Amino acid sequence: MTDYCSNNLINPDWAKHGYIQVYTGNGKGKTTASLGLAMRALGRCWKVLIIMFMKGGDDYGELNSFRNLSPEIARNLTIIQAGPDRIVYQNNKTDEDTELIKKGWELAKKAIKNDEYNLIILDEANIAIDLGLIDLQEMLDVLKNKPEEMEIVLTGRNARQEIIDIAHLVSEIKPVKHYWDTGIAARKGIEY
Repeated sequence: MTDYCSNNLINPDWAKHGYIQVYTGNGKGKTTASLGLAMRALGRCWKVLIIMFMKGGDDYGELNSFRNLSPEIARNLTIIQAGPDRIVYQNNKTDEDTELIKKGWELAKKAIKNDEYNLIILDEANIAIDLGLIDLQEMLDVLKNKPEEMEIVLTGRNARQEIIDIAHLVSEIKPVKHYWDTGIAARKGIEY
């Protein structure tokens, strides 16, 4: 069997610059959009890091899919879960939550500084910033000093204006209608 990435390596034109993308808003699909971008980048043999700041546990369909990628593609992907297995709000965050997210943030900073990946997705980073679990100014400093060719994506509601201001692409996902409003619970394969 031939190695897909060895035979089809399509190096990005790094002279074109890597950008900062933000997917925010109260609608469904921010993480989904970023993971679609990850799949696209992996299909071009990019090295991809995904850090899931607010998502612990193992019951996510996307994690199952990523675990079953071909070995040739999977070796270019690193996923780090740096959050608790529950929803964190301002009034229920714990010291353990803070430590988990801090460890993930330290790994993200190291990967960015060492220019280890072509694409880094900081899933739910906007929420971690909003809850004070990642320092806004530190995030801004890291983003402003990222390697020129690296693409970085931040997802999550409540993106701070300062993040929006330095980003090159910002998509706000707004809810128009959602079946949750009729009492339908989250569904495996669609919401997780």
